[in-house]
Amino acid sequence: MASLSSRRSVMTLFSAPDCADSHRVRIVLAEKDITVDILNINPDNKPEDLSELNPYNTTPTLLDRDLVLYDARIIMEYLDERFPHPPLMPVDPVTRAHSRLALFRIEKDWFSLVHDIEHGDAETASQARKILRESVLSAAEVFSVKPYFLSDDFSLVDCTIAPILWRLPKYGIDVPEKQGKPILKYMERVFSRDAFQQSLSKVEKSIRP
Repeated sequence: MASLSSRRSVMTLFSAPDCADSHRVRIVLAEKDITVDILNINPDNKPEDLSELNPYNTTPTLLDRDLVLYDARIIMEYLDERFPHPPLMPVDPVTRAHSRLALFRIEKDWFSLVHDIEHGDAETASQARKILRESVLSAAEVFSVKPYFLSDDFSLVDCTIAPILWRLPKYGIDVPEKQGKPILKYMERVFSRDAFQQSLSKVEKSIRP
């Protein structure tokens, strides 16, 4: 690890170009305008460096000098604490706890379904697609409460939700204009952010031409 750290003086992110977890880390990096070397890797042909750094050989993996992190949420919270401006988590403990709970639920309820859609057999993927669509639409009222997800300010929760919503066309999931109006407005608000646009890989840009 020491040799890898010495070779990379700039913060480095091992990122898959069409990975929702990698995408949410890239959004944080862009929001905070962090200088970083993003290595877009082929999931089917991962570099040896990655397996040396990360025992799970997964993306995203962040290398910051001698520090190696390889869980999306851990990376995001580390970046928010190391680069505190703009803050992407609430300051007070109670609101911060609510945000962490929201992150947990999105990961458990939505990201697990994305995994089934992308990697499951046809029946599993079809069922997961149906559940994800219903879950997203059932949250329409929540999206209407505040400009961002239950907040007046853009946060790590939005960084986590946005990659899923961006990929809905790829998953064959539509958002009806009438039923999903608050969701569509939220998507427009988030997707139009400069940092979000900067975070997109070429592969991700092609999802919504």
